[in-house]
Amino acid sequence: MKMTFEARGAVGVLRVEEPRIDASVAIQFKDRFRDLAGSAEGDVILDLARVEFLDSSGLGAVVAARKLLGSGRQLALSGLTPTVDKVMTLTRMNTVFPIHADLAAALAAHAGSG
Repeated sequence: MKMTFEARGAVGVLRVEEPRIDASVAIQFKDRFRDLAGSAEGDVILDLARVEFLDSSGLGAVVAARKLLGSGRQLALSGLTPTVDKVMTLTRMNTVFPIHADLAAALAAHAGSG
């Protein structure tokens, strides 16, 4: 599972560079998330701009990633494609995760809250 991590001041940006987070890659997603963001400090923005499909296993992996950060650290989502946004809305995960239109908006929101 191709993902990249970049520190942007007090927040880390983790980009998913794949079009799908589904049952076939959910475990890889969680492992890669832990490797990239687990040891970083501060909040994390998960940029999903390239993700076109998210199934229930993928959703579970994103929720698990949030738990991996532990208490005191926030996982925000950015760049949801219409399909992924629909999954988040139908499952009411849009009430659990801070969701931003794009990475710039997520970074601006984080800068404003810090």
